[in-house]
Amino acid sequence: MDKQTEKMIERTWSKETIMQVELGIMQNMLASRTEEAVEGAISFARFLSLSGLNNDNYPLFLKLLEVENHWVIDTMVGLKDPFLLISPIQPNSYLAFTAFKLLTNWHPGGIYPVTLSVVLGVLQAAYASPKDGYKVYAVSINDVNNLGKHLNKETGQDDPNNRCILDILDRIGSLAGTSTDPDKEQMARQSNSIRTFYFDKRKKMEDIIPQVLLVKSDYVAKETAPRQLFVA
Repeated sequence: MDKQTEKMIERTWSKETIMQVELGIMQNMLASRTEEAVEGAISFARFLSLSGLNNDNYPLFLKLLEVENHWVIDTMVGLKDPFLLISPIQPNSYLAFTAFKLLTNWHPGGIYPVTLSVVLGVLQAAYASPKDGYKVYAVSINDVNNLGKHLNKETGQDDPNNRCILDILDRIGSLAGTSTDPDKEQMARQSNSIRTFYFDKRKKMEDIIPQVLLVKSDYVAKETAPRQLFVA
């Protein structure tokens, strides 16, 4: 085969073209809309879990949190405490931003509770020191509302996710009165107000959080089950 023919063939399937195909397949797999895709995502989650979390691959763990399938999440988390899954990674702006973005995208009840626990664990670590956490990522009122919307009065404050959300709101709320920044002050006051409304049985959450954010969903209804499960 002459060099001109070789170059023509290489242009047909270049490295970039092949990478685009690989990316498309990966995106379809992580969408988990078919049985085959779910099984592929489970295998990928298992591979990541066995590989171990580190500073080079943690964005992939965060990406898997977008997979709305509890079989995939359970495979990734394994026997680990979901609240501590991402704890080996030093809190940073990307972690906090991604966590709040996920909370914003999800409807109350529309995400697997273990998935929610992983995200809440990220924020609990990020704002263990509220002042330091705010320097890393400045929380907005919108962020606080999208955190508070995942509180569930029906399950009570002993529910692990409720307890974690209340703890984060309490820490962020402690920033009230510590700054002359009006945005920071309003955000901190909103955090404290959401906690107050949660504990007050006479008050409704829609009176403190925009009602459009409180529209509920059901993660189970959106799931596709794999054809078969593999024992780790």
